[in-house]
Amino acid sequence: MAKKDATAMEIDEDKPVAVEQISPKFSINVLQLVKSAQMQHGLRHRDYTRYRRYCTARLRRLYKSLKFLHGRGKYTRKAITESTVTDVRFLHIVLYMAERAWSYAMEKKQLPDGPNSRQRIHLLGRLRKAVKWATLFSQLCAVKGDSRTSLEAEAYASYMKGSLLFEQDHNWQTALMNFKNARAVYEELGKYGTIENQVLCRERVEELEPSIRYCLHKVGESKLQTSELLDIGEMEGPALDLFKSKLEAVMAEARSQQAASMTEFNWLGHRFPINNAKTRVSILKAQELEKDLHGSASDSLPAEKKLAMFDKIFSAYHDARGCIRSDLATAGNAENAKDDLNGLDKAVSAVLTQRTIERNQLLVVIAKSKFKKHRDDKVDKVTKPEELVRLYDLLIQNASDLSDLVSSGKNRNSEEVAFVEECEIKSSVFRAERCFYLAKSYSSAGKRAEAYLLFCHARSLANNALEKLQMATNPDQTLLLFFSLAQLVHPGLEPENSPALAQDLKVLLDICRSSICIEHAAGIMEEEKIPENLSKRVSAISLAGQEKKEQKFLLETLDVYESAVGEPNSKVVARIAQFPPPFQAVPCNPIVLDIAYSSIDFPSLDNRMKKDKKGIFSRFWG
Repeated sequence: MAKKDATAMEIDEDKPVAVEQISPKFSINVLQLVKSAQMQHGLRHRDYTRYRRYCTARLRRLYKSLKFLHGRGKYTRKAITESTVTDVRFLHIVLYMAERAWSYAMEKKQLPDGPNSRQRIHLLGRLRKAVKWATLFSQLCAVKGDSRTSLEAEAYASYMKGSLLFEQDHNWQTALMNFKNARAVYEELGKYGTIENQVLCRERVEELEPSIRYCLHKVGESKLQTSELLDIGEMEGPALDLFKSKLEAVMAEARSQQAASMTEFNWLGHRFPINNAKTRVSILKAQELEKDLHGSASDSLPAEKKLAMFDKIFSAYHDARGCIRSDLATAGNAENAKDDLNGLDKAVSAVLTQRTIERNQLLVVIAKSKFKKHRDDKVDKVTKPEELVRLYDLLIQNASDLSDLVSSGKNRNSEEVAFVEECEIKSSVFRAERCFYLAKSYSSAGKRAEAYLLFCHARSLANNALEKLQMATNPDQTLLLFFSLAQLVHPGLEPENSPALAQDLKVLLDICRSSICIEHAAGIMEEEKIPENLSKRVSAISLAGQEKKEQKFLLETLDVYESAVGEPNSKVVARIAQFPPPFQAVPCNPIVLDIAYSSIDFPSLDNRMKKDKKGIFSRFWG
């Protein structure tokens, strides 16, 4: 009997445990939920304002659906505790509160001129709010969520804590520990689950890696160089925006330290002193970008990235020119200072024009690669010869502006004279290329005589450019200048192989000669067809002035092999089908006259009609 009572007591004691074991555990794929919301609502384009507004709207919908409102009149916040979480949407509320605070902080971080002191205090306050909500989310998920949800929530909270310490610029060891904890969790989660979730976890690990390396660099446990930081900064992702802002600050500080030793600007044998620190930093930034653009790794860079680097170079040189001209306005009557500033402005303008020529040459290379494609290739839009003509117009104008700028000085040295001569050679090469593609344009329009003359003129211009190149006063130096401008045209070109540029002119001569022969032959063939076409047209004319045989459409002559498109180079409209179609006679509906109605006698229906009942008063008053 005692054993039975003991067994019953054990069973009664085990019942609450069983109830706790079967209590539902909520499951949230935190990383996938956050990434999906970010990419669909603004962060694909770094629009943190839009994402913050989405989080606010999402919270409002969650509050309404859960009927978890904070009062109508006086606002009284309801706390979310373990006992409150009876639905997974309560966990969503805490998560989106953290996301809203974080996006507000990042919105302040993305201001054009950077956050000022008051905005920075607000930024740090919002990051602290994000850490508070992320920590609460992690605590609630540890109790109410399953094991994977708890791990993801812990990694999310660690990332938020690391971001706050990262922005505060102190306690780098703790920030490093938090980032490493988040990375370790995502590395483990990336080994399990669906393929999509594994990819997201690996991407998150890659996004956390730069912040970890930067923290190691600040702690002193890494020998990371500034150039390696730049390579890391080229990565994309919302988790890297804080890192990029830190990187820009580090690069600005490094440039300021390096610019302190930069006292003058060398250009064509002239040395111009640079006294303004902002001017030195801008020129130094442009020179660093030029090294990356013309370095050994430039061959692997895509054309779009090179164009973006050119834009940054132009921006840096324009900033330098703005500083120089503001210094000129405040220089006063000091003639020596004005002469130095004017010379520096001229040198920077000349270098800016040179980079403009290089960028336009890169656009020419891209356009030529599309020009050589087949017309059937619908992947990329085929370049028309008129577009190349326009690009060469820009190059000719740039070369003329550069020559005028360099030759505007009074006392020119030998380097400036050689530079002007080289600009003239470049201009003649650009004219030859422009004339060639102009001839291509006339050829595609079927104007054989004009195309023939233009090909002849292009050949003459190319021949003159080749003679100028061979008769230059310093041909080796000239070829080296062409090498500096042609690195983008021929990736991997070495200075000792620069005579290949003269070979390009010879190739252009051969192409012009073959095009001349083709246009001549095509013109003769068209002239041979003129009498035949004329006799056909004359034979089709009648005395009434109308053609005997009317031109038919393709749909009417399907049994006859006859072209309805016309000559390939003519602009005659193809006769496929007549539009709008002609009117056709359609039989109308017959008219039916109903003559039987008047001869039919219909029965009376009075006996079936309802009679009105009259009351007692209606008998006296009708």
